[in-house]
Amino acid sequence: MTSPSSTEQTGTQASGWKLAGFALLFILLSAGGTWAIWHQFADNNFSFDDRLLSAAFLIAAVVLLGIYFAADGLRLHFTLRALGHSLPIGQIFRLVFINIFFSNVTPMATGGGFAQIWYLQRKGVPVGTATAATTIRTVLAIAFIFSVTPICLLWLDALEGQPLLGEVSGFLALFIALYLGFFAIVLLRTRWLIGPLSTLIDLLHRIHVINEPRRRRWQFGMKREMVRFARSFAIYIRGPRRDVLLSVVFTLVFLISLFSFPALLMTALGYDVDYLTVIGLLFVTTFIMYFAPTPGASGISEGVFGSFFSTLVSANHLVLVTVAWRFLTIYLGMIIGLVLMQRELASSLRTSQVESGQRNQTGKPGSGMTDDPTQTS
Repeated sequence: MTSPSSTEQTGTQASGWKLAGFALLFILLSAGGTWAIWHQFADNNFSFDDRLLSAAFLIAAVVLLGIYFAADGLRLHFTLRALGHSLPIGQIFRLVFINIFFSNVTPMATGGGFAQIWYLQRKGVPVGTATAATTIRTVLAIAFIFSVTPICLLWLDALEGQPLLGEVSGFLALFIALYLGFFAIVLLRTRWLIGPLSTLIDLLHRIHVINEPRRRRWQFGMKREMVRFARSFAIYIRGPRRDVLLSVVFTLVFLISLFSFPALLMTALGYDVDYLTVIGLLFVTTFIMYFAPTPGASGISEGVFGSFFSTLVSANHLVLVTVAWRFLTIYLGMIIGLVLMQRELASSLRTSQVESGQRNQTGKPGSGMTDDPTQTS
């Protein structure tokens, strides 16, 4: 009989191949989006400017990256504290990069949330609380972006006459309604989700994906975690004011630092930068990226960015600024996240193998003589 450790190893390898496929798709779509900018907006022009290698720019970029990554970690840190949980800062910052990696190799950034919940659960945070923490963190960012974007659409002169916005405005309005409606149900009427999830688990049982003991265990676990999730949101609202306030403040710092990278790049290249215009364009760009079906909004983000900034940046610099922007805000974090995730998976596999070996020595489940029916599907 296959041991749990070998089964987990096989599952890890299969997941690795899936991630590799998504990563390849991300690279191809990013390259396609960059080519579209080069061909449509940059008039087939590209030139590298060594001012982006100057000491002044590199120091400024490192400082801004530090603020960006620190704010990303601290917004989750204080959200967890408001929920009554706390993790060492080192673990929080490892999660920042793991989230960046998974969010950008899965469609609609769906993998990022699951990766965060998996990681937090491994560190002792209940699933319901972990789900609440990551959801609240996401909702805080969405609240800022969805509030500011309509103002930017009405106020920014740089967006006047943009054909892209005219073509997708109807779809954006629909997605906004669906997005806000979904999060309203998740946060305010969590118990409404128990019925559909219970039906899904029963369906898995009927088509023989899971057995009866596992169905009962999943039903109980799902209901327990959904109740925890609903309570966690209430706990956050009534949590320590300092932690709640800091989670909101660092969300804003995170967004402003994230949106400041194009301004930094343009300043280094000698452009006269209207900082508020740049920030406004990035609010709208990120807003559109929320609805992109591609992994990490690859291809679409480059195209939208190139379209918006084509009037602010010269043709020969447009591709350079776009690629540098994506490298600093996404690619670099993904590389770090990939390395950290490999280490976490290796650590998880070693722990599983040790526990399996201990069970084998005592003749308990894991040696092939299982006495727990919920361990077989």
